[in-house]
Amino acid sequence: MSTLRFRAGLVAGLLLVLTAGAALAQQLDLPRPSPNASVTQTVGITDITIKYSRPGVKGREVWGKLVPYGEVWRTGANENTTIKFSTPVKIEGHELPAGVYGLQTFPAQGDWTVVFSKDANEWGAFSYKPEHDALRIQAKPQPAPFRERMAFDFDDVTDTSAKVVLSWEKLQVPFTIEVDTPALVQAKLKDAVRWQTPYQAASYCIQNDTCLDDASRWLDASLALQENFSNLRAKAMLLAKKKDPGAAAYAQKALAAAKTTQPAPNPQQIKDLEGIAGGGSKKGK
Repeated sequence: MSTLRFRAGLVAGLLLVLTAGAALAQQLDLPRPSPNASVTQTVGITDITIKYSRPGVKGREVWGKLVPYGEVWRTGANENTTIKFSTPVKIEGHELPAGVYGLQTFPAQGDWTVVFSKDANEWGAFSYKPEHDALRIQAKPQPAPFRERMAFDFDDVTDTSAKVVLSWEKLQVPFTIEVDTPALVQAKLKDAVRWQTPYQAASYCIQNDTCLDDASRWLDASLALQENFSNLRAKAMLLAKKKDPGAAAYAQKALAAAKTTQPAPNPQQIKDLEGIAGGGSKKGK
């Protein structure tokens, strides 16, 4: 075998070994010194999720040493600790919109500063920027039974509030989250019962000249939820079809609503409403 062929074979063999080693490395799933964790709590209809990594004490002096006082801490290990809110909330009385936030802290011998940062996808707190804070609150640390691995828990959960508790070593740091559950439920109910549903049912009856009494009730229900050009026009058309003199008043209200409706209504619809408002009985299209 020539020297050139030997070298080529050796290089090919080395490449094969390196490729196999890389593939094996990609397949390895080794335990982390600080394992990943997440905890989710539903408060009323609001989901709150905290994702973090759990460092251990491992015989070390934690507060003021491993975790220095007065410096930003990722509040865990590895990737950024994050907290996600599915709806707007209040934290210790301060409003915070729905979304995902980085959860950093400034540990201290006295009150801690807890930060909700707009930077949720950073690695740790190495690139922390105070100007990206969405909210800062103060939290009072409390003595607690020893806990080897850091953890987040939810305590005192009600339909409108919950207490988040950070625990590690012989310390816990709580803060309270509040949600306006009655207002959120009311908004969902309004969204579920929208003006379009009874309006669509009434429109079918009007167009097919059937079930007109039902159409009248459905339009009243739609108008009670929200008055707009569409259901005001439908009411005017229905009353005109029934030769009810009240049609003119609804036609006038529909014409007034047409001035701010986007996109602008069909010109023929406007023309028909003008006829009804003037005492005619055109059905519209």
